Amino acid sequence: MNVGERIKFFRQKQNITVNKLANLAGISQSYLRDLELGKKQPTVEYLSYICDALGITLERFFVDEDKETELNRVISELSNEQKTVLTEFLKTMVKKGDF
Repeated sequence: MNVGERIKFFRQKQNITVNKLANLAGISQSYLRDLELGKKQPTVEYLSYICDALGITLERFFVDEDKETELNRVISELSNEQKTVLTEFLKTMVKKGDF
């Protein structure tokens, strides 16, 4: 995952300019621009400032909603019996260390 691209994605999704997000996060505009361009990597502290300014959690920042949505859709279409079998299979894979 490219952190800079994710920052830009959430910023644009909320229709916020680089300048406005930088001000909300308490960081410089040039630093934010460097992050979005991949020239710098933020510390967890600075990323949390950016996430706070965007109104999202760090967890939400790192979740790929397209993949999560697709997985939830597929699982929701399973019967209860299929969900049980899938759950047991996943537990087995985790115990084996194959996952």
